[in-house]
Amino acid sequence: MQITFRPVDPARDAPLVHTWLTDPRARYWEMTEHTGDQTLDYLRAIADDPRQDGWIGSLESADAPGVGAGADVVYVETYDPAILIPSHVLRTRAGDLGMHVLVGPPAGERRHGFTAEIMAAVMRFCFTERRAERVVVEPDVRNDRILAKNAAAGFRVLRELDLTVDGHSKRAALSVCTREDFAASPLGGDSGEHAEDPHAHLRPDVAEAVHRHLLAKAISEFSHERILAPVDLEDGWWELAEPADAGASYRFRARVLPLEHWLVDEDSIVRIETPQDPVASDGPSTGGTPADGPSTDGAPAGSTSAGGGARPAHGRLDVLEFVAAFQSVLGIPDDLLSTYLEELASTFAAACAKLQDAREGRRPTARQLLDADLQQIESAMTEGHPGFLAGSGRIGYALSDYRAYAPEQGRRTRLQWIAVRRELSHLSLGEGCDLEDHLAGALSAEERAAFADRLRERGLDPSDYHLMPLHPWQADHRLPLTFAADMARQDLVPLGAGGDEFQAQQSLRTFFDLSRPGAPYVKTALAIQNMGFLRGLSPHYMRDTPAINDWVHGVVTGDPEFAAQGFSVLRERAALGYTGDVYHRTPATNPHRKMLAALWRENPLPLLGEGERAMTMAALLHRDHEGTALATQMIRASGLSPEEWLDDYLSAYLQPLVHALLGHDLVFMPHGENLILRVREQRVVGAFMKDIGEETAVLGHRELPERIARIRAVVPGDEKALSVFTDVFDGVLRHLSGILEADGVLPAEVFWQRVAGALDAYEARHPELARGLAGDVDLRTAEFAHSCLNRLQLRNTLQMVDIGNQAESLLYAGTMPNPVARTADVPEVEPALPVA
Repeated sequence: MQITFRPVDPARDAPLVHTWLTDPRARYWEMTEHTGDQTLDYLRAIADDPRQDGWIGSLESADAPGVGAGADVVYVETYDPAILIPSHVLRTRAGDLGMHVLVGPPAGERRHGFTAEIMAAVMRFCFTERRAERVVVEPDVRNDRILAKNAAAGFRVLRELDLTVDGHSKRAALSVCTREDFAASPLGGDSGEHAEDPHAHLRPDVAEAVHRHLLAKAISEFSHERILAPVDLEDGWWELAEPADAGASYRFRARVLPLEHWLVDEDSIVRIETPQDPVASDGPSTGGTPADGPSTDGAPAGSTSAGGGARPAHGRLDVLEFVAAFQSVLGIPDDLLSTYLEELASTFAAACAKLQDAREGRRPTARQLLDADLQQIESAMTEGHPGFLAGSGRIGYALSDYRAYAPEQGRRTRLQWIAVRRELSHLSLGEGCDLEDHLAGALSAEERAAFADRLRERGLDPSDYHLMPLHPWQADHRLPLTFAADMARQDLVPLGAGGDEFQAQQSLRTFFDLSRPGAPYVKTALAIQNMGFLRGLSPHYMRDTPAINDWVHGVVTGDPEFAAQGFSVLRERAALGYTGDVYHRTPATNPHRKMLAALWRENPLPLLGEGERAMTMAALLHRDHEGTALATQMIRASGLSPEEWLDDYLSAYLQPLVHALLGHDLVFMPHGENLILRVREQRVVGAFMKDIGEETAVLGHRELPERIARIRAVVPGDEKALSVFTDVFDGVLRHLSGILEADGVLPAEVFWQRVAGALDAYEARHPELARGLAGDVDLRTAEFAHSCLNRLQLRNTLQMVDIGNQAESLLYAGTMPNPVARTADVPEVEPALPVA
C-alpha cells in the first residue's frame, strides 16, 4: 500500500478529522464530544507548536473497495516525547519521536488487513521521512486493538504509568520501537519497496565484492610483512598456495613497488581448487609455466593440476576461510583464532554496510568530498588504519550499536553524563585553564544548571562532584552493572543525556560537538575490543595528560621551524578519571581500571586560516566505492603538478615530524587518523597533530619536567629512526605512493625521489641536525628494520603491545631497503621472502 503524508492544514482538514475523532471507535482520544470548532482549535494548536506536527496520510491509488486514489485514510501526530513523558520515566535520546495514530473509519466494504497496512506505512514514514531512530507511544492500556497493532509493528512495552494529556488521565502502556524492532516485526518484515531490512547489506553480490577487496588486502599486507610468499609466474601473475594438502591456491595479478608494497588487482583474484590424483605427485603445483596471457576466466593459462589431468575448478572467495586455511603460516595461536576471525568478520560486515550504502547513494563520492567539511569527510572514511586487515573489529557492538555509533554512519548522538565524587576522582587542567574555563567549554550553561538541579533533587551537593561524559554504549553496558556498587554508594550518579549533539570520529570513542561551534572534542572510555586493544582510557595516564600537552605545545610553538611548515598540535586541555572503584584496589592492573575517564581536546576549526578547511589525513588514502581516490582528485583540482602538490604535503607532514625527531628527540603517532590537515584550494598548507597525551614519546636524554617523565623512552638511533621509517614511510607514504602509481598520477620512483628531496631540503636548512641531537639517527641509511603491525595483532589480538613497554613488544621481519637511501646501488631484496 502506497500512502503519502502531508502536513495537516487545520482549515482544510478539520471537518474530516472531526468526523474521525467523534466516531465511537476513537473514544480513547477523549474527543468524541468535541465540536467542529474545538477540533479546528486543536489542530491549530498542533500546527503552531514547534515540538509537534500533524500529518494526513492519503492513498496514492485505489486500494480497497470504496476507497479511491487520493483518499485520506489516517491522521498522525509526531512529537517530542518529553512533552508528555517525564524524564525520570523515559531517558530520551537523540532520534526519539513520539507518535499518535488515528485511522479513518472505513468507507464502503471493509478489507481485512487494511488497518495493519496503514500502521506499517505510518511507521515507515516515522523512520524515513521523520528520520526517527526510535518511535515512542503511550496508548491507553484498555485499547486492545491499538496494543495489538503496536505489537505487530515491533513495539516493546517498557512499563505502565499514569499520564494526564489535555486534562484527561489514563493508564498508559509506555512502548518503544527501534528501526531494528520494526524491521524484524510482522508489519515491518515484508519484502515491499519500503521495507527496511537491517541485514540488507549481507547479500551475495555485496559480499563477493567485499571478500575480494579484503582478500587483496590480506595478500598485499601479509606479503608486505613477509608472512606469505607468493610465487612469481611472470607477466605480472602470482600464485599463493594454501598450506600442504589443502589442494587449493590463489592466482592474481600484482605489481611490487618500493617498500615491498603489493598492488594487487582485486578483479584478477581466483581461487583454484585442484583435483586430487591419488597416483600423482605429493601435492599441488605452485609454479607452472604461464602461457602468453590470461585465460578467458581471468587467470593465467598453464598447467595447474597435481596430476596434469582434470581442469582445475574455481572456488568461492572468502577472506575468513583464507585466514583459517593459512592459520599456521600466519602464526595465530589456536586459542585466539576465533577472536581474530570475529574481528575480521566484523570488519567484513562493516565493509558490506558501507558498500551497500554507497551503491544506494547514501555515501559521498571522492569528487563530492572535494568541497566537504571536516565531519562529512570523517564519516566518509572506509578503511581505518590502511595496513591492518582486521581493522574494524568492534567486538561488543550489536548491529543497532553499529548503526548508532560507528563513525562511518555519521549519526548524531548525545553523550550520557555522570557525576563522579571529587575525592575519588582527579580532574587535571592545562596551563591557563581553570575549572570555570573547563566547564564553560565542556558544557552549555543549560546543561550545567540541569545537572546541578538533578544532584540537589537527590539531596547531593553539586560541589562534591565532577561531571564526566560517557559514551552511550558505555553508559548502557558498563555503568549500571560493572559499577553498580559505586552507583549505590552515590559515588557515581547518572545525570542523563546532555543537550549537545555529537558525531563519533574515526577513533570510535572520540566525539565532535555539532551543537556549539568551537567546543572541544570529547574522548571517552569505551570497553569495546577493537584492533588489538580494549578501547579504554587510563585515569592514571589522564592525570598527566594536560601537562604533557602543555610541554609539547611549548616545544612546538617555541621553535619557528614548526610554524614555517604550518605545523601545530591540538592540546588536550582537561582530563578526568575515576579511581574509587574496587578494580583500582586489585593486585594487578586490569582493563576495568580504564572504563571511567574522559579528556577534552582543542577544536581545530577556530584555528584555521582564511580560506582553509580541515580534513582528516586519512582521507588522502581514501578510495570511494567506484575506486576513485580522493588524493588523485585533489591533485587534479589543485592546478599543481603532482610533484608540486606532493612537495606541499611533505612540507606540512614529513618535515615537521623529522624536525621533531632530529631537533627534539620527540616522536608522535602520525597515522592518518591522528592528523588534521589544513587545506586551501586542494593544497595541503599545514597540519594539526592530535592524540598527544597517550602517543607521544621523548627518545633521548633531554631535560623533562618530573611530572611528565613517563614519556621518556631512551632507545638507540636506529630505533629512533623507526618513528619515521615505520610510522611515516611504511604506515602512510607507502600507501599514498601506491594510490598515485595505480592511478597513473605519479610513478613510485618519482614519489620517493620527492620524499628524498624533502629530507634534503630539511637538511639544507638544519645541517647541524642532519643526524639528530645525539648524532645517531640516519634517515638515509641503506636499510632499516622491518617492523610489522599485522604480526602483532596476529600474535595477540587481545593486546597487540604492552603500552608501558612498546619498544620491546615489536616484531620484525628482517630489514627493508630504504627507498630514500643516499646510494643508488643498494642491494635489492626479493620481495616475498617470508621471515619466521
